[in-house]
Amino acid sequence: MNTAFPTLEDIQTAHERIQPFIHRTPILTSSAINEIAGCEIFFKCENFQKVGAFKARGAANAVMKLSEADKAKGVATHSSGNHAAALARAASVAGIPAYIVMPSNAPEIKKKAVKGYGGKIIECEPNLKARETTLESVVEKTGATFIPPYDFMDVIEGQATCALELIEDQDNLDIIMAPVGGGGLLGGTALTAHYLNSNLEVIAAEPTGADDAFQSFHAGKIILQSGPNTIADGLLTSLGVLNFELIKAYVSDILLATDPQIIAAMRLIYERMKIVIEPSCAVPLAALLANQDRFRGKKVGVILSGGNVDLGKLPF
Repeated sequence: MNTAFPTLEDIQTAHERIQPFIHRTPILTSSAINEIAGCEIFFKCENFQKVGAFKARGAANAVMKLSEADKAKGVATHSSGNHAAALARAASVAGIPAYIVMPSNAPEIKKKAVKGYGGKIIECEPNLKARETTLESVVEKTGATFIPPYDFMDVIEGQATCALELIEDQDNLDIIMAPVGGGGLLGGTALTAHYLNSNLEVIAAEPTGADDAFQSFHAGKIILQSGPNTIADGLLTSLGVLNFELIKAYVSDILLATDPQIIAAMRLIYERMKIVIEPSCAVPLAALLANQDRFRGKKVGVILSGGNVDLGKLPF
């Protein structure tokens, strides 16, 4: 597949473009967790990002790159999660409409977020076909531009700005870890790391109950997600085609973590760091703790992807 991926200059320009929409999130450390892990971990806290997740970056970049004529007609997507809220917020800041197709069983907290940002929710049956056909009719009716959640160049370019900040603020890392679902964050992270320091290893983490990226990585071709079952609800999606190209080129490994390991890592972050993260966000730390020899004595940047968790349903 011959695709022109964003250059370093493109990523830097995207970072400037989305400044009004995002926070430059802090990097936190915990000596207690370092001691348990046997390495130095630098947590890039995207749980403190606007909309509570890194998704704010890609959505803002995609919205801001539209022509004025396209902006006027608005944007649309289908999502049950953080991308829905991120796109609704980016559209609201840009002063344009956002049409969000959401499955009827989407978490109430996510629907509330989308409505809070002024997004118009169109509900559909909870399956991919219904999501896609409903979206098609919305786009046809409104002329809005479809902004996919991860398999889309402008979104990948926006997500890549997270690692840009991490490497600028912490330039002595040996490894960067990110979770992988659709692969937008991982693909963008790997691309930025490749440009800024080709010796920097990028390692992904995935739940054993939704391990299509792990399988695809080892098979050298995309293996579709079938019947995913994990507490990490943000990582249930199938890997994107564009993202898989980046992963094959620039990611050195994908490690797995079980749900009990993910819950333990999530709890560890709550207890030791006093911050709120969602289960998907704990997957890299869980995978690191399950493979400690691999990281011993290293400096590891871990992207904490988001903090949108239903506090009434904490797993511990």
